[in-house]
Amino acid sequence: MPCNAKEIRAALINVLPENTAMSAQELGKQFVFLPLAHTKALRLSCNLVVGARGVGKSFWTRALSDEVIRDELAKTLPDLLNLVVHNGYASQSDRLSYPEKDTFSALLAKDYTPYYVWRAVVYRWLLKLLNMDLHHSRWDETVEWIKDNPEDFIALAEQANKQLTENNQAGLILFDSLDVTNDDWQVMDDITRDLLKVVLWLRSFSKLNAKVFLRSDQFQRKVLDFPDASKLLATKVDLNWSSTDLYGLLWQYLCNAESEHGQCLRALYKQKGQLLEREGFFTLSDEFKRDAETQRSLFEFLAGQWMGRDRRRGVPYVWTVSHLADGQGITSPRSFLIALRKAAEFTELQHADFEFALHYDGIKKGVQEASAVRVTELKEDYWWLGEVAEPLRGITLPCEFSVIEERWQDAFPGGVDGISRQDSKSGLPVQNAELGWLGLKNDLEQIGVFKTKKDGRIDMPDLYRVGFGLGRRGGVKPASNVWVFN
Repeated sequence: MPCNAKEIRAALINVLPENTAMSAQELGKQFVFLPLAHTKALRLSCNLVVGARGVGKSFWTRALSDEVIRDELAKTLPDLLNLVVHNGYASQSDRLSYPEKDTFSALLAKDYTPYYVWRAVVYRWLLKLLNMDLHHSRWDETVEWIKDNPEDFIALAEQANKQLTENNQAGLILFDSLDVTNDDWQVMDDITRDLLKVVLWLRSFSKLNAKVFLRSDQFQRKVLDFPDASKLLATKVDLNWSSTDLYGLLWQYLCNAESEHGQCLRALYKQKGQLLEREGFFTLSDEFKRDAETQRSLFEFLAGQWMGRDRRRGVPYVWTVSHLADGQGITSPRSFLIALRKAAEFTELQHADFEFALHYDGIKKGVQEASAVRVTELKEDYWWLGEVAEPLRGITLPCEFSVIEERWQDAFPGGVDGISRQDSKSGLPVQNAELGWLGLKNDLEQIGVFKTKKDGRIDMPDLYRVGFGLGRRGGVKPASNVWVFN
């Protein structure tokens, strides 16, 4: 007997995560969904993985670090078998494996270049692979040894490569969260560039592999302007999510819900899609992952056919993803799942007797909430974003750039340089500083906040527009209780 809308809604609220930044280990392997486009990013041949915030860089770093999840992934990607994985940099502290932010800064202050620091990180990894003792417990001692003993370092790499070959294994060192290595953009770029030089050097060893996860804006800066960088660029993979990937992820969550919630949602899913049971959990068939029509008809079970009383308001399956996309057309799984959970909660509070689990006003409310979360996250990466967005509050988009420029000029009479600095953070990282406000506009386009229309007017995707309190005729209204300027 299929479950009713209220039961489906309760199941959605129960299973969709409140914290979508959870690691793979915290979620469990039953919730690890591998988009078909991401398989190339996880292969050993890929050295450079690029993506916006929330698309899975840190998630995949942790998934690859976990033996249980890695073994599950290896059923799709055989080159992940017999893999020895090590973190060369990550957001969580691991003093013996890599220097944390303050230690890194102290090393640079002693005139050690990032290149030698990263070689020191690789050196400690090689010692671990070979089960050899570390004789230099301080990072400055390790870096100094690396500078003074280049031949011994290379010999150690050769020895580790040989041992892995004999054991039919491969080694993988992962680098993530490079944006927290330093507060100064130029220094951060130098750190990233020198890391990529070390990764390029590692490519000469058949069993020593490296994978670097970079934010899109980091990649867009000049971090690959060194000889032979094209060899790394050739391996680059962008972590994008298509609509079918996002809905596939949704159903991976729903079909693995526990108790009566799981029974309800699996019964719903099986009316349209093929479900495979594997070692105590459920996974979707590859055909379903590609089949937009089946996914659309399934989502109609949850949200109906229209975003209002008739077709003029749009289709929930399309509307939800498109209104969560940034200026580059990218919708992150984090924003998507937040929006749907909030949509279910709002529907239960305001439209409990609605014929579907998700009311169209609930979906709009979910977009508002996801927008607030996304803007907060973005401000963590770009401390200046709140300052440059606040003067724009109340503007109706799309509009001429001159309207925006006038607001900025009034708020910052000193020009781009008048935007305040915080603590030790560097000034605004305008790519083309000499362009002034136009350079700032270019930066906001690169991180997906602004989008220039064909007629030259400036627009902002709902994902950010709602959170920043800007208007659009006929668009999702900004909600004052989710503005996040401060």
